[in-house]
Amino acid sequence: MLAAQIGVIGGSGLYDLDGMENVQEIEVDTPFGAPSAPLVIGELSGNFVAFLPRHGRGHTLSPTEIPVKANIHALKSLGVTRVISVSAMGSLREQLVPLDYLVPDQLIDRTRLRESTFFGDGIVAHASIADPFCANLSELASDALELAGARVTRGGTCVVMEGPAFSTRTESDLYRSWGASAIGMTALPEAKLAREAELCYATMAAMTDYDVWRQMGEDVSVETVIANLNKNVKTARSALKSLLASDVSNRQCNCGDSMKGAIITAPDAIPDRRKIELNVIAGRYLND
Repeated sequence: MLAAQIGVIGGSGLYDLDGMENVQEIEVDTPFGAPSAPLVIGELSGNFVAFLPRHGRGHTLSPTEIPVKANIHALKSLGVTRVISVSAMGSLREQLVPLDYLVPDQLIDRTRLRESTFFGDGIVAHASIADPFCANLSELASDALELAGARVTRGGTCVVMEGPAFSTRTESDLYRSWGASAIGMTALPEAKLAREAELCYATMAAMTDYDVWRQMGEDVSVETVIANLNKNVKTARSALKSLLASDVSNRQCNCGDSMKGAIITAPDAIPDRRKIELNVIAGRYLND
């Protein structure tokens, strides 16, 4: 079976990667159930990459239904150390125009129905999420998007809402008052779980609309979101090829040791079944 160091999670509109060679489709079983879809592993721009459509094939999973724990576990079990997410988001800033890209560096969690940790149930760990995105991988993603011809904003805060409904006008105004740049539905718990799995994580966020705060604009609709996202699919594909042709597998960050010292449960108090379930995620800390 092929292994991959780089994982790509495709959001709305990006359901596959063009140009992959030596392709294998792999169904991965995890302690947390099946991932969103079988993973596709292949070679692209000189690197082996594992691709996973976040919402499943045919877009059958709502944001709340995405099996994020299974997705992250499956990627790490295949050897992935760095994850690039491609997501659709609504702009909360006039200067962040639909069809622009944002590579965020901060998050505000407004979800409420999602499991956001691998831990608990007999083992307690406190991950540091102060900086939820890998700065090095985010820089590479920004460079790749610019090379692909996109207008890119480097850094900014994304609000992650539960969905699947879009924001009310008052909510949109509130998020703007907080200084947020964009709003989406899928960066969490992905970023938190990627951190617990010690994976680098970065997001290429495609702006599809102005949410509902902009009085002179139209209300958000699925038609608008998909139409604008489809226009950006070519850019995303080109940027991913460029990114994978760079030195993306060379980790120049501390993400690979981010959980060191985070587990506070005494080793002899951790249930054996939890050690088995978390072996892929945190085995090096549990089996000493």
